[in-house]
Amino acid sequence: MIVHYYTRKNCSLCEEGKLMLELAQEDHGFEIEERDIDTSDEWTEKYGLMIPVVEVDGEIIQAGTIDFVTISKRFQKKS
Repeated sequence: MIVHYYTRKNCSLCEEGKLMLELAQEDHGFEIEERDIDTSDEWTEKYGLMIPVVEVDGEIIQAGTIDFVTISKRFQKKS
């Protein structure tokens, strides 16, 4: 499973969220594809006010503050 993680440089929420995502990755074994929204006008328009964003199969799992418990529960459902 590939998890798209929308982020941007110099974003402290994004850095914290990535740590939570990496912790969940250890338990659930998915691949993280990090996407810098500043490299795409489409991503900037879609996610600019929401980052960080965790997306799987086109579904936004969590946005803004990423927490380990919520992420883990969602990946348990997807397993």
